Amino acid sequence: MSLTRNAEATASQAANSRWLELLTRAGFIGYGIVHLLFAWLALQIAFGKSGEEGNQNGALRTLGAQPLGKFLLIAVAVGLIAMAIWQALEAAFGHRFLRGKDRIFERIASVVRTVVFLWLAWTAIKVFQDASSNAADKQQALSEKLMASNGGRWLVGLAGLVLACVGIGMIIYGLKKKFERNLKIGAMSPKTHTLTRRLGMAGYAARGAVFAIAGFLIIVAAVKYDPAKARGLDAALRTLRDQAYGPVLLTLMALGIAAFGLYCFLQSRYRKV
Repeated sequence: MSLTRNAEATASQAANSRWLELLTRAGFIGYGIVHLLFAWLALQIAFGKSGEEGNQNGALRTLGAQPLGKFLLIAVAVGLIAMAIWQALEAAFGHRFLRGKDRIFERIASVVRTVVFLWLAWTAIKVFQDASSNAADKQQALSEKLMASNGGRWLVGLAGLVLACVGIGMIIYGLKKKFERNLKIGAMSPKTHTLTRRLGMAGYAARGAVFAIAGFLIIVAAVKYDPAKARGLDAALRTLRDQAYGPVLLTLMALGIAAFGLYCFLQSRYRKV
């Protein structure tokens, strides 16, 4: 028991680090920029003007191509690493203001966020080093390799199912406004609270829809043995574009992703860290 208490005390000291908090809040700004660029790529795909892949990898490469892009990539990577450390501590010892299944859900969500933030930070570093290849191509190649092995198609299908469930969960999380329990609502003015709520609802719903479509396409790829469909978010956006009213739907989705980017800016000030 004493070891557990000592570990919790050490984690609490780390979590209360002023530098970690400042870097984490800066990380939210970087995360928001990545999503704004992601939304821009989605708009470009909607009207057939983008040769870049439509996902966070493509957004980071777009960022790196801008003036001071290399500096911004490193700044984003540092902020994302701080966010990953913060979420890892939350997964291990945090969310104590919740009880029961709500706390379990948030701790699992923190594990997922930790992985996502680390992956994005690693991607930003690889882009900085000019060593980042096309993520959609890599995902397709991995899916093709897995499908060629015994039971591989089941693994790909299971991965697609998990991704689809994450997307659906994200939609529910946004529409039920559960993200608000992680915000300092009392520090907001009524107008800021209304704006934050609307941006969060639209942002989570749009991101969740993209993830759910991507997961569904991966399931279809496994069932039909078609690795070309297992290209993650990029495939989801391009498949949506090719449907009836696709450009309109994709434009609305891009606006939702942009809303999440703006929501991240507000999180940099009002998120409980």
